[in-house]
Amino acid sequence: MSNSFLARLPLSRYEVDRDYLARSRENLFEELWADPATRVLPIFQGTALLASDTSLALLPVGAVPATELLVYLGRSTSLRSPEPVGTPIVAALLTDAGHLAESDWASLRTVGNILSDRDTGLLTEALGVLNWHASHAFSPRTGEPTTVTSGGWVRRDPVSQTDVFPRTDAAIIVGVLDAEDRLLLGSNALWESNRYSLLAGFVEPGESLEAAVVREVFEESGLRVTDPVYLGSQPWPFPASLMLGFTARLDPEHTNTAVPDGDEILDLRWFSREELHNSLGEILLPGPTSIARAIIDEWYGEPIADGQK
Repeated sequence: MSNSFLARLPLSRYEVDRDYLARSRENLFEELWADPATRVLPIFQGTALLASDTSLALLPVGAVPATELLVYLGRSTSLRSPEPVGTPIVAALLTDAGHLAESDWASLRTVGNILSDRDTGLLTEALGVLNWHASHAFSPRTGEPTTVTSGGWVRRDPVSQTDVFPRTDAAIIVGVLDAEDRLLLGSNALWESNRYSLLAGFVEPGESLEAAVVREVFEESGLRVTDPVYLGSQPWPFPASLMLGFTARLDPEHTNTAVPDGDEILDLRWFSREELHNSLGEILLPGPTSIARAIIDEWYGEPIADGQK
């Protein structure tokens, strides 16, 4: 895995000590609220409050409207941020934006590639945990409402006294290459007809990552690939995925013809680097926050300037 590829993964960046031992303190939030150094990251309807186009707004405790849920994110380790190293940071899910309603709010998809390492890590962490809370309000064992504990990192079933922990869904995403080093891109049924990206899918129970690569590519394109090569991973909290990037090449022992499955994938196209460059006015590529774009840029040899944000 090359250093250049790691640098292409916006949501894998972080400058935060998650300070997991503090989560077990019974009065954690009371302690944090009594500490004037504590800063709060407001989250409202999946968006974060911005201080500028390239930085999150971290507010003093008293400046935050009514909250629905709090999650302790940890302590800043950044030497380049306004807040000093060691600053405790809490994500606050707002019930209403209140006096902040007219301020600037943005989604991780939009700003994840332009925020600092610390701010990107904070927002990715916050959304990942808050999205998990949204889907685990009830116990999978008893159906009873669960209660939040451990600094926002555990939900407890009050009947069985069992704990429910955050889950992450593993998904592979693949840059499929042919013998001419062309890249395969597909258009998903849920997208605009001119948007193309890499083939991807969730890892099934009892399946290795490499086996998932081979299976997903075949299911979506009818192509047999071999020798999956791992590149790197990036969290994708929409709502709870960890994207594991691979390249793979067509298996020369099979006669391979790309045929879209007609369900998820409606069109498949092979691109040389020149063909992709010449198609940029015709097709849309994945946004620069995604690992799909990072894999495409890595194959292309440099960041592709297509004007997308």
